[in-house]
Amino acid sequence: MDAWQHFKKDFSTSATIAGLITVLVSLTGPVAIIIQAAKVGGLTQMQLTSWIWAMSITSGVCGLWLSIRYRTPIVCAFSTGGAALLIDALPHYSYNDIIGAYIFAALLVVLLGVSGLFSRLMQHVPRSIVSGMLAGILFAFGAHLFVSLQQAPALVLPIVLAYLIVKRAIPRYAVLAALLTGIVVCIMLGQLNTQVLSFSLVIPEFTVPGLSIPAFVGVGIPLAFVALASQYAPGVAVLQSSGYHHTPISPLITTTGISTILFAPFGLHGTTLAAITAAICTGPECHPDPQRRYVAGIVCGAFYIFFGLFATVVTTLFIAIPETFVASLAGLALLGALSAGLAGAMAKETEREAGVITFLMTASGVSFFGVGSAFWGLIAGVAAYAILVWKRSPQKTA
Repeated sequence: MDAWQHFKKDFSTSATIAGLITVLVSLTGPVAIIIQAAKVGGLTQMQLTSWIWAMSITSGVCGLWLSIRYRTPIVCAFSTGGAALLIDALPHYSYNDIIGAYIFAALLVVLLGVSGLFSRLMQHVPRSIVSGMLAGILFAFGAHLFVSLQQAPALVLPIVLAYLIVKRAIPRYAVLAALLTGIVVCIMLGQLNTQVLSFSLVIPEFTVPGLSIPAFVGVGIPLAFVALASQYAPGVAVLQSSGYHHTPISPLITTTGISTILFAPFGLHGTTLAAITAAICTGPECHPDPQRRYVAGIVCGAFYIFFGLFATVVTTLFIAIPETFVASLAGLALLGALSAGLAGAMAKETEREAGVITFLMTASGVSFFGVGSAFWGLIAGVAAYAILVWKRSPQKTA
């Protein structure tokens, strides 16, 4: 029986709905973050649309292909933490050099993933340090949520309340509820600029990658670490906890890494495995039979491709809403990742100070030798850990 016959036999409405919801939830928060990154980086609307097109198309193609290939609900996405990192990085480097850093990060991901070095490296780099770096990257988003609340309480307060109420009842749809509530409030307040909406197909823009050592170090290395620690590691954990232990990991990392290399010149900062949203397609709510849940991965991929082709609509919708709305949505979308990062940084008492140092250095936004704070936070954390925690192995006596 060929793949199409298998798909028709295993097709279900619940899996189709799960695939669609996964795409809607996945796009809502990250796109808000990307809009902010593009604004501070001075990107044109064409470059921004190309970025959203590239990440949607690659997530769709990779997820669709891998789900068919391994008959497993493989959901691919884009690094949310990586997009947040770029808000600090984009103003300090040329766009060409940023594109080059994307390719360098993807090469690192493929090398570390396929060789098995990733697993060994993550065993030696304390979780407190990686978590502290991630929390430091995301801190500004959480703080800006409340700045936006001060600036536009009539708009932001309903968004926050909708998020909290739905978070308690149906957590995975909380950000989507915040988005829909915000759009309704914008319409009621007359703050939705419908004149900028566009429904044209995307014409992606190619950018020649630059070769910049500071960008490789300041953007590429942290971007790779964030993708591996906050996307790939939990993404694999979601698959395995759902019973898909026999799905090989290396092909998943290789496929997404190569897709990033190919589409980085169009603005793609990194295609990865989905983490939290993947659970929508791998859990029993998708389908009682685990062998038929791969349909959700295929449907998810198809919807990603559809939204990618009409990325202009997605882009202009976020341009049509007020900046305070976008900032609030980004902050809410990252609350879970921020809290997880802080919890990981503080989890072990012996490593707590190293985690805090990593967090503070990263959150400070300092830059040395043209290299951003995320890298220096990682270095500061490792140094603090070596001084405060690391112990020499006792030497054997003859």
